[in-house]
Amino acid sequence: MSRIGRMPIAIPKGVEVEIKGNNIRVKGPKGELSRTLPAAMIIEREDDTITVKRPNDERQNRALHGMTRALVNNMVTGVSAGFEKVLEINGVGYRAELDPKKNLVLYMGYSHPVVMEPPSGINFDVDPKTRQIKVQGHDKEMVGQVAANVRKVRPPEPYHGKGIKYIDETIRRKAGKAGKA
Repeated sequence: MSRIGRMPIAIPKGVEVEIKGNNIRVKGPKGELSRTLPAAMIIEREDDTITVKRPNDERQNRALHGMTRALVNNMVTGVSAGFEKVLEINGVGYRAELDPKKNLVLYMGYSHPVVMEPPSGINFDVDPKTRQIKVQGHDKEMVGQVAANVRKVRPPEPYHGKGIKYIDETIRRKAGKAGKA
């Protein structure tokens, strides 16, 4: 039995969960999410918990069991607490700011600034002192994808470490050219 799949999901106060067949809709203070889950999985709600069960021990159902539970848990966590990814800018002259329309403007050494418009449900927060960019939202997939798109503007390079990296990411540095005579 899947260790993750069999764990019950607690529903916090202020979160509404609506299950219709293999469709689930979760609404909370941070927003609303809906998703169609695999048809083989059985989703049951009992008072303030949701459990995900599988019909049998076939390989495909074992694989979907933990994933389905994780997706539902991420939806409940997202609408109640939200998700956040923090990126850090390294490099002389590299900076980020928010324009009046809440778009992220990146100055990353190109001949032009790179303007990134946040999708609906995503917010950017920029701290110019620590040179950090926070990507916040209620959909974990969307937060991760937007953070990856921001990082893609100028990925960190291995010789000087310049670029945009995740706050917990470590860059393996290379030595560069060996000895001048």
